[in-house]
Amino acid sequence: MKKILFLISFYIYAFASNDIAQIRQTIENLDTIINASVWNVRYDNFIKYEHINDELILLNLELKKNLNPNQKEEITRKIATLQEQLNLLKDYKDINFIQSLSAPETIEILPKLTNPLAIIEGFSHIKKLTNEKEEYVFKYNDFKNLVEKIREKNSMLKELVTLEPNKNNTEALKLSDKKLDEFEQALQFASVSFSVYEKKVDEEITRVNVEIKVQSIRAANILITIIFVIVVSFLLKFIARKYIKDNERYYTATKIINFININLIFLILLFAYIENITYLVTILGFASAGLAIAMKDMFMSMLGWCVIVFGGSFRVGDRIKVIQNDLTYVGDIIDISFLRITIYEDITWESYIKNRRSGRIIFIPNNYVFTHLIANYTHHGMKTVLDGIDITITFDSNLEKAGKIVEKIVIQHAKGYTELTKKTMLKLQDEYSIKNPKVEPRFFMFFENWGMRISAWYMTNSYAALSLRSAISKEIIKEFNKHEDIKIAYPSQNLYLGKNTPTNFKEGEMF
Repeated sequence: MKKILFLISFYIYAFASNDIAQIRQTIENLDTIINASVWNVRYDNFIKYEHINDELILLNLELKKNLNPNQKEEITRKIATLQEQLNLLKDYKDINFIQSLSAPETIEILPKLTNPLAIIEGFSHIKKLTNEKEEYVFKYNDFKNLVEKIREKNSMLKELVTLEPNKNNTEALKLSDKKLDEFEQALQFASVSFSVYEKKVDEEITRVNVEIKVQSIRAANILITIIFVIVVSFLLKFIARKYIKDNERYYTATKIINFININLIFLILLFAYIENITYLVTILGFASAGLAIAMKDMFMSMLGWCVIVFGGSFRVGDRIKVIQNDLTYVGDIIDISFLRITIYEDITWESYIKNRRSGRIIFIPNNYVFTHLIANYTHHGMKTVLDGIDITITFDSNLEKAGKIVEKIVIQHAKGYTELTKKTMLKLQDEYSIKNPKVEPRFFMFFENWGMRISAWYMTNSYAALSLRSAISKEIIKEFNKHEDIKIAYPSQNLYLGKNTPTNFKEGEMF
């Protein structure tokens, strides 16, 4: 019987020893994982700090007792050593799990999204909040996993104490219970803090997502509206190209369409994203008053552009004359912009008589239509203009013959332009009150100091007046040279001497 009991006891002890060995191995494995955690390092340093602080308190109390000098010196040396260690561990004076695990009490709140450009900022804000949340979740899960390992180790220690209830195991279990209790309290706080933080983050992300959706729909509607306006403008240009055959009128029409199109797009964008229209109107009122004074010429040019474009006084391709500071510029309009008229200077009578240069690009502010004289040579489809040529013959020339020669040459060269002017005048009479337009060549004869001047006026091409003048001048001189009784007059002096002196002049008198 005793032998049987011995065998049973032996097998029980053997099995127990085997379980104890497995438990210790499991505890060692868990300690390896637990000791590698930053949170456990903080806790161990906190425990060390408390032990050192308790030891310092005991040594200080010991130092107050009646001790011999050697004992006091030894205790003082120990206190100094422990104080240095305590200073190194001062950051671990308290368990700062709660502070480290606590989620932010407040999160960054993005202002309300009011325009499509803020959509990018909204996505950036969501990404930032998501990254912060993921970072905190990682930290929380890391701490939670550590608590699980500590709890598992604590269970192993309880089994070990049951199987081997010695002082070391009991002390280890006591320390593990304390550690587990503190870590579980920290985990409970972190769980509540994370729940509140997660709710705030999710609410903010949901709000921003809703506003992004609203702004996206709003931007899509505005984009569709702008595309519609652009399509309409292209359609109007297509219609203008189809029904307006005159290139100058088509150019002006496209300019007006572009101006209206740009302003419509600007107004769409402006009123789509202005929260307080009344405030905007007030600000624009004050701003426009100041700008109207400071930028008077610019605003006058803008108003002048409206007068030019919508009034129809000038168009691209028209030939105009501008007088500024006693200088005259004649050229063809090549562009009418929002602020100025651009003309290309041509060779004209003004270039021949005064400027002696041409071919320049002249920029004329649009406000000149209010303050300066601008003559239009080709207004409302007119392609001709009255030009004149003068020639002076001597008093003793055959005036009647000379007049007929000039009339014949001028009428012959100006015939085509005369007929063209008659047709365009009929159109011009529909808009203006022209009672009796005289387009046929007209001729006059006047006294001058040294002869009789024949003045011929005729219709010529507005863009090539000098060419026709040159051709007529050459032919008149050529015809006059065929007749001895027609002489060209020019400033001269006659000197009478001796017997040939006229009776009504004194000798030596000049005239």
